[in-house]
Amino acid sequence: MENLAIGAPADFSLIALFLRAGLTVKIVMVLLVLASVWSWTLIIQKLMVHATARREAAGFERRFWSGEPLDDVFDRMNGRAGGPAERIFSAGMTEWRRSQRDDGGLIAGVLQRVERAMNVAIGREGDRLTRGLPFLATVGSTAPFIGLFGTVWGIKTAFEGIALSQDTSLAVVAPGIAEALVATALGLLAAIPAVIFYNKLASDAERISAGHEAFADEFATILSRQVEDA
Repeated sequence: MENLAIGAPADFSLIALFLRAGLTVKIVMVLLVLASVWSWTLIIQKLMVHATARREAAGFERRFWSGEPLDDVFDRMNGRAGGPAERIFSAGMTEWRRSQRDDGGLIAGVLQRVERAMNVAIGREGDRLTRGLPFLATVGSTAPFIGLFGTVWGIKTAFEGIALSQDTSLAVVAPGIAEALVATALGLLAAIPAVIFYNKLASDAERISAGHEAFADEFATILSRQVEDA
């Protein structure tokens, strides 16, 4: 305790703790920081993608239900669908037009082919919405254990140093323990946002996909009425 009182105070800043840590703990810390940075990058990117998808779907549905003929809506797209809802609509309309004969009739099974085409498009859009989410789930489930490994390894190294120095004063013990605990803190710092935003983004993607499926069902209903009237 006397050494603690008269000695220079130890630096417990994060940078100092990192620099004093052993190689294994440093690797763990770097991995966790990189995982956290990548998670936040992915979170921000997916939030933007989901917001754009919702905004585009709302705008397209207003045009779809405006009373304008569907052929005119499709022609104005000029083969360049801007968002998920437009791509689903474009897939259905493309198959609808391919199923029209030169005499104005329809090839048998047109509704089934249109629905399959839209389902494929919905699947692609669902993949875009959920792309990257497994990484967040992985970080959320593994980061605390990786941090705990760094802590256990750091504490082991600290006790080895204590044994070699044969000094159990707080000034000797505290820095090594503090360095080790930083790894657990970084693990939690990476895992908690990853878990929270994984649940939110997965739920948002499910709701957006459900909206796409509802739109596809409504579109198929409109086409079925045209087939019955033909």
